[in-house]
Amino acid sequence: MTRAPRTAPDPHTAVSHRIAVLGAGVMGVGITALALGHGVPVLLVDIDEERLDRARDDIDRELRMAQLMGRLPAAADTRALELATGTGAVGDATAVVEAVTEIADIKATVLADVSARVRPGTPLISNTSSIPIDELAGHAERAEDVVGTHFMNPPYLIPTVEVIRGARTGENTMTGVGALLTVLTRRQVVVKDAPGFVTSRVLHPMINDAARVVQEGTATVEDVDALMEGCLGHPTGPLRTADLIGIDNLVDSLRVLHQRTGDEGCRPCDLLLDKVRQGELGRKSGRGFYVYQEENR
Repeated sequence: MTRAPRTAPDPHTAVSHRIAVLGAGVMGVGITALALGHGVPVLLVDIDEERLDRARDDIDRELRMAQLMGRLPAAADTRALELATGTGAVGDATAVVEAVTEIADIKATVLADVSARVRPGTPLISNTSSIPIDELAGHAERAEDVVGTHFMNPPYLIPTVEVIRGARTGENTMTGVGALLTVLTRRQVVVKDAPGFVTSRVLHPMINDAARVVQEGTATVEDVDALMEGCLGHPTGPLRTADLIGIDNLVDSLRVLHQRTGDEGCRPCDLLLDKVRQGELGRKSGRGFYVYQEENR
């Protein structure tokens, strides 16, 4: 009997992918839910056992919400989810998505670790909102494997992903990221590397200005958002968007932008800093510029 020749798996099908997501915070959970919803197995890694324990329920909740809204297939579940507190099992991943906190030193340490564990040519995808990709790539064993993505929150609801090609990002890496995003039914827009890229460089200083307007007493939170929605077409208003991003994440991103561009408009205003000090971080903490009930978080 003649055996049919083996063919390489089609990279545009879910069964060709098994991703590792590093970080079980808001974005790590959201990206994991998006992947599981499209049939892509996920290894979710976080050193915080308590956070990792909560992640499964958070992912279940995101999947249910996305399915109710018709944004993910109804058959999606979390059976293809593995949880780990270390990176020892990332070697079999077809791509790694780093979604840890927006602090360059932490991201650099994580990328250095995983780049030594995965096969050469495995895309190392940093889901950063502001840190230049080539800066992070310098800490990996193979800079050509490092690329940036900026998923918006919640990932199941936002169909477009900003993809950042660093100066040393390889063509195979770009192809791999594109194939993964196709499976996740996300549209990619590729931009050049720079602090904040496009979305954060435009959005985050604008949110900072909106918070400064409230701080100065010109208008209330609700009025700022109502004007930006009703007059300028912003879908949710900048301050409600800040709550969705996470005010601590927003402050970290603004600091990166301020340090790397010198733009004083990116220096976090006192109101944002006060919110972080008080633990009012947005939806994830139940209170930010707005108050959220548990079932709506």
